[in-house]
Formats: sequence, structure tokens, C-alpha cells
Amino acid sequence: MTKRLFFAVLLLVSASMITSCVKCHPEREERGGRHLEMAVLYQQRAAEYKALCYQAFNMAALMLEKDLLNKDITKKRALVFDIDETVLDNSPYEAKCALEGISYPEKWKDWCQLAKAQAIPGAKDFISVAHKKGYTIIYISNRKPELYEKTKENLLNAGLVLDNDSLLMMREGDDNSKEPRRLRVLKDYHISMLFGDNLADFNAAYENKTMTQRDSLTQAFKEEFGKRFIVLPNAMYGDWEMALYDNNGKMPAEEKAQKRKEYLITF
Repeated sequence: MTKRLFFAVLLLVSASMITSCVKCHPEREERGGRHLEMAVLYQQRAAEYKALCYQAFNMAALMLEKDLLNKDITKKRALVFDIDETVLDNSPYEAKCALEGISYPEKWKDWCQLAKAQAIPGAKDFISVAHKKGYTIIYISNRKPELYEKTKENLLNAGLVLDNDSLLMMREGDDNSKEPRRLRVLKDYHISMLFGDNLADFNAAYENKTMTQRDSLTQAFKEEFGKRFIVLPNAMYGDWEMALYDNNGKMPAEEKAQKRKEYLITF
């Protein structure tokens, strides 16, 4: 066999092995697929993403002024923030997932331990202004308690206000619901506004709901958005995606890919 023919055969065998690998392990292609790449690129590179964030915080600033005019509020005023994709940008972690074909929780702890997530555009300035106006800044996150110290470090590294440890509330046990923590806040504070990238950050009614139910609830709460509920954009992950998969995060990768295609609206 000539050297040229040998390398041609080798190339064909290698291509066959790569194709076979993808077919045997479709989750590798799906988990690092173009759908995640594009979502991460939108957050990292699109000026439109930044504009939406600034728009959210600009609207919130107007609502602060209106809220301060309400003399019927007797409790101390508070603003409640989710953390991930609301005040801290974790797109570098999602980029790692896209490039290496991995998914949460793989390497999530490694990313959090770095405590170097940057503030979401507009978050630092808005929180600083609100704090100076007398609002207590409270964070309610579903990060695990083991990440408390690094999360605190990251918030401070990003220039975000954290007056004391009690104002950073992490996930409690296996319960993802933020409602019990919100209710505890309400004992001592008036929550003037809530900020999140996921609709369950605002109301427990959104938890574990279908797409149809989520749409219906959003219609019911339409007067709250932009006033008391301030939504930040996140196309990378969230309950909206889980709703596509019937709230089954363990659905096989190929089935998830099929679900995404099925829900596309075309002509």
C-alpha cells in the first residue's frame, strides 16, 4: 500500500469512528449543541442583551421613585434579587458546557469557587443607588449552602451591596421553592420589587408548571411586570426550558432535541 493510499484509508476510518461516536453518544452533540452556543453568544456578545438589562434596571429606577412616594408603607423597604443571571453573569460556565459537552452540575462548583462572575449590566449601579435611598438589598438564591462563602465573595468582588450575612439566603435542603424565604422576608420588610430571570423568582405559582400554565399565569400577572416584577433575560437555561421537557431534566438527550424541534412554530 502506498503512503498516500494509507493516509486516505486512515482518514476514512477516523471519520467513521467520529460519526459512530456521535451516534452512540448523541448527548455529547446535544449538550454542547448549537442551541446552547447561540444562547451563550447572545448573552456575551449581543448589544441587545445589554440593552435589555439596562432597560430592566432603568424601569426599576423609575419604580423606586414611585414607591418612595407611597406613605402607606410602614415597614422597612427591601428589594429582593435572585443571583444567577440576575445580578451575576455565569455565561463563562455555560460556554464551558457548550465547548466540552457537559452540563450542570458538572464543573459548576469549580466555576463558583473562582468567585469571578461579573455583574450583570446595570445591576451594580442600580443596587448602589437603591441602597443609598434606604432600601435593604436581599439576595435569595438556589445555590447550595456549601457555596455560601464563595457566593458572598463573588457578590462583593463584583461591587454589589451586601450589608450582612443574613441578607444572603441560600437554598434550604432539597427544596427549590423560594416562597418560604420570601415569606420570612415579609415578616420584617415590605418587598417593593423582586428581580429575577426565572418566573418562579417572583411567585410560587410558577413552580413546576407546564408551558400552557406558565403562559396563563403570565397573563394573570401582566400588570406586575415592569412595576413590581423586574425580569432579566436568560436564554441559556431556566424553567422555560424544563417546561419544554415536561419538567423532566433527566429526559435522554435525543428526546430533548426532538422536543425542541416539535415546539418550533413554522409556516
